[in-house]
Parts: sequence; C-alpha cells; structure tokens
Amino acid sequence: MFDCDRNVPTKLKGKFYRTAIRPAMLYGSECWAVKQQQLHKMNVAEMRMLRWMCGKTRKDRIRNIKIQRQVGVAPIDTKIREGRLRWFGHLQRRPTNAPTRKLDSIETVEIRRGRGIPKLT
Repeated sequence: MFDCDRNVPTKLKGKFYRTAIRPAMLYGSECWAVKQQQLHKMNVAEMRMLRWMCGKTRKDRIRNIKIQRQVGVAPIDTKIREGRLRWFGHLQRRPTNAPTRKLDSIETVEIRRGRGIPKLT
C-alpha cells in the first residue's frame, strides 16, 4: 500500500472530507426516513474514514470525539439533522397551494392489513 499522504496536514484532509466526501454521503438525506440502525452505520463509516485519514486504528483506543476535533469535523448525525431542518424551513416558506405543502393537509386513513406475514414497512 502506498503512503503518499504523509506530508498532507490533518486539517487539510478534514477540509477535503467536508467539501467532497461528506456531501456525497449525505446527498438526499433531507428526505430519508433514517432509522437508528442506519444512522449508526453512517457514524461507523464516517469514523472509519476519519481514523484512516489520521493514520489511526481502533487498536489505538482514541475516542471518536478526539479524532473529530483533530480533523475539524462535526458528527454526521448533527449534519443530517441540520440538513433536514433546513429542508423543512424551505417547505414551510412555500405557498400553501404548492404540491409539497398540500401533503401536509392530507389526512391519513387507518387501513387494517389482512392476515399473513407482516409487511416490512
């Protein structure tokens, strides 16, 4: 394996991560129905990348918060929450007759499912 990034400062790696990699990971996350397990997987993937960028492993026993501070990155679940709130604000500023706002006023009807294997969602 080549180790060509020894001379690149950690802060610069963090800046590249924030501007190129994280937006690709979070693309469309405003509309996802994120479950706790999916959020955990995103956290794990992010921390693996950050540890790799710093040249650390899990065996070094360095806390996630320390690595995030060293690289200068906020936790990914916070960024997902910020993106969703930003999207919600955009929706609330739309006119009330816009198709996305009409979905707010639709009343749901309780439909009982039949017998058999339960649906996954």
